[in-house]
Amino acid sequence: MVVAVADIGMGVYRKMQVENAAQAGVEYAIVHGFDVYAISNAVLSATNSTSISASPAPTSFCGCATGSAIATASCGATCPGGASAANYTTASAQATYSTIMNYPYLPSTYTFSKQSTARLK
Repeated sequence: MVVAVADIGMGVYRKMQVENAAQAGVEYAIVHGFDVYAISNAVLSATNSTSISASPAPTSFCGCATGSAIATASCGATCPGGASAANYTTASAQATYSTIMNYPYLPSTYTFSKQSTARLK
């Protein structure tokens, strides 16, 4: 039972590493601007895990914030609220976790992925 609890804990920790890595990518973009290679490097350098990848590659787009989503729009277009479409970037992170033991009726590997999006100035 102790091994199973440790296994769950390590899986949750890997998930947290993936989330933090994606967040580190957009934080880099907020401070330094959009640069695919630099943002990918920030994602990869965010944790000590070598299994995390910056996949898919970071993207930049213009859009209008609408409630809890961002609607893609042409750069410079006027949004429904009257503001101009803003520039956003999305950074992604992905990693796979393999369990210590094989458990009946459960997969032995889990792939975690996370995307973070932020508005750039």
